[in-house]
Parts: sequence; C-alpha cells; structure tokens
Amino acid sequence: MKLIYFNLLLILATLSSCSNIKLPNDPVPTHDEFTIESKQVGETRNINVWTPPEYKTSTDCLPVMYMADGGIIDEDFPHIANTLAELIKAKKIPPMILVGIANTQRRRDLSGPTEIAKDKEIAPIVGGSEKFRAFIKEELFPEISKRYRTTSEKSIIGESLSGLFVVETFFLTPDMFDNYIAFDPSIWWNNHYLVRTAKEHLAIFPKTEKRIWFAGSSAEDISQYTNSLAEIFKTENQPNIKWNYSPEPKEKHNTIFRATKEKAIIWTLNKTE
Repeated sequence: MKLIYFNLLLILATLSSCSNIKLPNDPVPTHDEFTIESKQVGETRNINVWTPPEYKTSTDCLPVMYMADGGIIDEDFPHIANTLAELIKAKKIPPMILVGIANTQRRRDLSGPTEIAKDKEIAPIVGGSEKFRAFIKEELFPEISKRYRTTSEKSIIGESLSGLFVVETFFLTPDMFDNYIAFDPSIWWNNHYLVRTAKEHLAIFPKTEKRIWFAGSSAEDISQYTNSLAEIFKTENQPNIKWNYSPEPKEKHNTIFRATKEKAIIWTLNKTE
C-alpha cells in the first residue's frame, strides 16, 4: 500500500513539474508576410520574411536563408530571425534575408517516401517532400527574387523532421542550396535510407562547392545515424563538400537546436574553412 501511495505521489510530482516547464518566448521581429497559391502542394502557403536593417539602408543584394517550421506561432521563425539579427549586429556573419515557410501538414511535407509501416503511422499522409521541394524551387524562389534584392546564394536550416528534409535535399537535389544546416535530423526515416544510400549519392554529386553542418544529440535513434553519416563524409572525402559534424551527447532532442544554433550558423555562413 505504501508503495502504491509513493508511486502516486511520484506521478503527481512529475505532472506538476512538467506543467511548470516554460518554453522560450521569442519576441516576434518586424517582418513581411504574404501568401502563395501553390500548384505544387495544392494549397495556400503563408510566407514570413525578415530582412536586416542593412537591407533598408542600402541597395545591396543579400543571400537568403530558407526554413521550414517558419511560422510565427509555435514555430521557429522568430527564434532564427532574432539569432541572425544578433549575429549580424556582432559582425559574426554577413547580412542576409530569412524566409520562413509556415507549416500546414508538417509531417507530410518534410518526409520522403517510406516502406516502413511504423513510419506511416505518424500522419494520415507522409512522403510529400518531393512536392514540397518543388514548391520551394519553382514557386517560392521566383517570388522571393521578384520581391527582394537577392544574390544567388541560398541556405536552408532545419531541425528534427525539418532536418531530415535538409539532409534529403542535400543528397537528392544538391544544387537547390549552397549551404545546409541540420540539427538532430530524423534520418532514421525509412530504415535510415539516406545513410544507406549516401555513398551512391556522393558518387554522382555535382562538383560545385557545398557546405553542410549537422549535429546529433543524445537521442540514440538519431545519433547512431548522424555518427554513421559523418564517417561516410570522412571516408569519401570529397574536396568540394565542406562539412562539419557536431556530436552533442549532453544535449537532448528538444535542446540541441538552441544550444548549437550560433556555432552552426557562424561556421556555415562565414566560410572560414
């Protein structure tokens, strides 16, 4: 009886502590918002765009960073926009534009096809990454070029399932972006297909220079595959691929993004190596 009572108290204490956990409250920076009627994904997509102060006071063209999970409410656009603003102000990275794509069906858009039944249970529809990529390339890129002064340099950043999309894009359509940043990418997807086929994709990789930074937390279902991917990059040793792997065993899946964001962005965009 005492054991039952103790376990009940433990559960109540756990629930109480969880209810007191507060997520970071990122202030929403001044930004532009518009919509695109997408033929590729068959729906209206909301786009958020942040420009640095330098954009309004000059006529310079700026590179662009794109992100899924780019909504304002409960997504990462304010978080990343504020981070870029701080790094640009400190002159740790060059000025750039941030484009956030707000989610509608996140698990559909950010996952590729899978033959694993358990994967398919995460959402009514999965495997829509090809159409989502086509939306970005064929509809969003031209719209951003039309509305803003941009250079040809493009980056993409994402974490977890969005990180999976980043890595998948790197291997399947590498010329879409110049720089790729993925935090704890869910590359276990489809029986770690991207890791299993990485050497095949690298064998036909374009000769243009690409940069990829990725990190793995203490989550075993992710770190084992990010570790394997790092070994592949190391053994293949392609000179035009500048890569950096950051193993983060002290971080959890829900902490790694904020813990490593600055060093990821600085390394990728400063091009010091």
